[in-house]
Amino acid sequence: MSVDNPVPNSPSRVAVVTGAGRGIGAAIARRLAEDGFAVALIDLDEAGATASADAITAAGGKAVGLAADISDADEVERVVATVADKLGPPTVLVNNAGITRDNLLFKMSESDWDSVMGVHLRGAFLMSRAVQKHMTDQGWGRIVSLSSTSALGNRGQANYSTAKAGLQGFTKTLAAELGKFGITANAIAPGFIATDMTAATAERLGMGFDDFKAAAAKEIPVRRVGEPEDIAHTVSFLVSDGAGFVSGQVIYVAGGPKA
Repeated sequence: MSVDNPVPNSPSRVAVVTGAGRGIGAAIARRLAEDGFAVALIDLDEAGATASADAITAAGGKAVGLAADISDADEVERVVATVADKLGPPTVLVNNAGITRDNLLFKMSESDWDSVMGVHLRGAFLMSRAVQKHMTDQGWGRIVSLSSTSALGNRGQANYSTAKAGLQGFTKTLAAELGKFGITANAIAPGFIATDMTAATAERLGMGFDDFKAAAAKEIPVRRVGEPEDIAHTVSFLVSDGAGFVSGQVIYVAGGPKA
């Protein structure tokens, strides 16, 4: 062990997951609770965040659900301070919150663009800036941001694809800046994951969700679509002590090498 960058004996085991009211975020929060973290579930939907937190508590974990608009700097500072007060200083942050406003470029409004950038990029920036203060004080931290295979480009998603590609550059920069404080930063780029969001896409295309998933699975080498737990397992590894030498990476969790 290097004496210049010692690993602390007992960093606070408190995790923050944004967009945790349902889907991938809720699955990540459950897994981190199983791993022994106290978890703050943050979502614009307070009822969803609270329900997911209550489920964790009922299963024997420690969790709190909090409402916040992560694109608002004042709300971010408030909610992170609340987490520190209720659970302890957070040392794990999962930037999962996301929205879609899909449309072809010539139909895409400025609001469609700005809202997606606000949640994905501004939100990840504000949350990471607020939480890193606690991480640097502890000398240990993990930041995981959810990108997407759409970062490689996807028709009808100029806003979403740009935001998800931006998160990859953001992640690599955080890794370079924060590594000396014992903090790693990585990104996960999911492929097709069965969630309410992909169900909404199927509905918009006029397809049944089962048919939509079956069609997608045919194009995936492992011949199935992903589940939220697939992402949660990867997060669990990246925030572990065992992943301390993994930083600045983008892991495509997509059932194969292509989007």
